[in-house]
Amino acid sequence: MKVASIVGARPNIVKMGPVHKSLNGSGIEHLIVHTGQHYDYEMSEIFFHDFELPKPDIHLGVGSGTSCFQIGEIIQLLERKITEKDIDLVLVYGDTNSTIAGAICANKCNMKLGHIEAGLRSYDFTMPEENNRILTDHLSNYLFAPTKNAVNNLKKEKIRGKVYYTGDLSVEIIATIKAISRQSKILDILGLKSRSYFLVTMHRAENTSSRDYFIQLLKTFESLIDSTFVFPIHPRTKKMFKTFGLLERLLKCSNVKTLLPVGYIDFIALLQNALKVVTDSGGIQKEAYLLKIPCITIRKNTEWVETIKGHWNVLTGVDSEKIVDAVKRPSPRSNYSKSVFGNGKTSGIISELISSIVQ
Repeated sequence: MKVASIVGARPNIVKMGPVHKSLNGSGIEHLIVHTGQHYDYEMSEIFFHDFELPKPDIHLGVGSGTSCFQIGEIIQLLERKITEKDIDLVLVYGDTNSTIAGAICANKCNMKLGHIEAGLRSYDFTMPEENNRILTDHLSNYLFAPTKNAVNNLKKEKIRGKVYYTGDLSVEIIATIKAISRQSKILDILGLKSRSYFLVTMHRAENTSSRDYFIQLLKTFESLIDSTFVFPIHPRTKKMFKTFGLLERLLKCSNVKTLLPVGYIDFIALLQNALKVVTDSGGIQKEAYLLKIPCITIRKNTEWVETIKGHWNVLTGVDSEKIVDAVKRPSPRSNYSKSVFGNGKTSGIISELISSIVQ
């Protein structure tokens, strides 16, 4: 049996890590296809290193461009490469451009398709990721849902593929990386002590396309001058700070430590030692919850509705006043249930399902 995973962005690679090891351990031949959607060392290669993954079997090298360009290039290049390999099942992960491109290609090449992290919904159709995951779900033959809520979403949509509840890969990923990250030197390098700072990330297209949102983020930093913020800047975000003429203003914020994106091990070390995290990332909301770090999500909605209960995650949008209020608010102390994301055996469950359903 031969399975191919299509990845191209940081979250795809993170999710694939334990799946690759589990599939190989079960005797299934697993090919890694990297689209090249993310190509900077800090956004791609370092995650292969952190998860001890082999080099991709196929690298498409698509590079940067608009969503339409990336998706179109991936589809045409992938069709050429993947039809030569006699693949039994194509796996895609999450909701990126690489995800939807891999799903369309598999469908048009009459290959069986599995979607890992299926069924998530924010019901905000202005988000490219929401459209990507819905389309991918409706093209998939096998849908591996991380939560009971995701299963219910798929049932309500009368999805044509077979739905499986697997739990979420992040439970086992965090359990492993949390222990390893204790050896990280990132806090020492940055001159930080545990629980002395707030972690910040912002990268989504709907946030980074608005100059006003950048100003709102800067106002947050300037309003909380006595607080320290650690801000690993996504390449897109840094580019737009420059485009909007706001990079100099950011660098003048003495309470903000800016740095390049860091590897997963160092990032989890930063996250688990933070007071709170301010982010627009889907994955970080969940990772913060699993680490019991309060999260402030600078979006108006979330696909990870489970994290909202007990105020472990609050939605503020990119609104300085609301963010400042959430930063100052006391941290939650109860209503925490890690079990909503499964039992930490998801990669094994997925591997066993693939062995039984793909003949």
